[in-house]
Amino acid sequence: MRFEVITTDKYARAGVIETHRGIVNTPAFMPVGTIGTVKAMSPDELKEIGTEIILGNTYHLYLRPGHKIIETLGGLHKFMNWDRPILTDSGGFQVYSLSALRKIEDNGVYFRSHLDGSLHFLGPEKAMEIQSSLGSDIAMVLDDCTPYPSTYEYAMDSMLRTIKWAEHCRKLKTDKQAIFGIVQGSFYEILREKCLEALVNIGFDGYAVGGLSVGEPKEDMYRIINFTAPLLPENKPRYLMGIGDLFDVLIAVKAGFDMFDCVMPTRNARNGTLFTSQGRISIKREEFKADSNPLDPECECYTCRNYSRGYLRHLFLSREILSMRLNTIHNLYFYLKFFRNMRESILEKRFSEFFAKWINLVS
Repeated sequence: MRFEVITTDKYARAGVIETHRGIVNTPAFMPVGTIGTVKAMSPDELKEIGTEIILGNTYHLYLRPGHKIIETLGGLHKFMNWDRPILTDSGGFQVYSLSALRKIEDNGVYFRSHLDGSLHFLGPEKAMEIQSSLGSDIAMVLDDCTPYPSTYEYAMDSMLRTIKWAEHCRKLKTDKQAIFGIVQGSFYEILREKCLEALVNIGFDGYAVGGLSVGEPKEDMYRIINFTAPLLPENKPRYLMGIGDLFDVLIAVKAGFDMFDCVMPTRNARNGTLFTSQGRISIKREEFKADSNPLDPECECYTCRNYSRGYLRHLFLSREILSMRLNTIHNLYFYLKFFRNMRESILEKRFSEFFAKWINLVS
């Protein structure tokens, strides 16, 4: 993997990640393909709307169908018929979300499956074994995602564990995968700085910031975003994990982050909340019952070119499968176009104008 910053506009960066499976232009949004599929979308549809990279989930694919089965069937790319880059998370956040079903130890985490309650162990060796079997282009180290709130002492122990696991994961990396380290440390700046310093000394292909959007007030999230971004290596991709609210994205790109992922556009689509150039709308509202206008007159996606708000409302209230598909096509198209336009604004040194235009519309 190779990364180059093409242009900066103050702290905002436009760059290019090169992999043997294709180029990723940054700032980049990665649709989430948790179990080998971006919900309601085919790979060809993802390509048609401009998707350059997707995210796969180590935890879920390990439990079902199993990483060895996927490896036998040719790896995750062949398994899901996707020939462009894939980043896989390590499973750390998913295990974190199972707080009532897990036990953290120095060498890894014991957890019970959310599917059948069976007991499993995930440590650095297992996390890297799974990601190697999946054959992703970018692997993430196993990290200990610190809950909010946490005491300084707990956060420090968690951070030290993350560093230890990261070093072990780095040693297990194969030549076929890039690997990103993950900065933890809760909401204590000094811990974040110490964690990053240790990760840089180990040496990674990119650096991610995790442990945000875990229940903290927004002002704390923004404080850590603005604190960590300038400290991250300038010549490596900067990935803000699990952040996809477009207001948060604008704050983070302004600070210097390059990569993002979130289930927000797909999950909201299935729940009838759609993103438009006039702001979010709920398609279930009565006012759209007889509305013949396209969902977003400024959008050129398949949904907006062919269907009215009235029809989309009808499909959603009727719980038709087509509703999820058309809504998802639109939301992902909107997100990817937003990121392309944001990148263009950085290249043309007018990101401040883009920021001012959108910051209130996406709030």
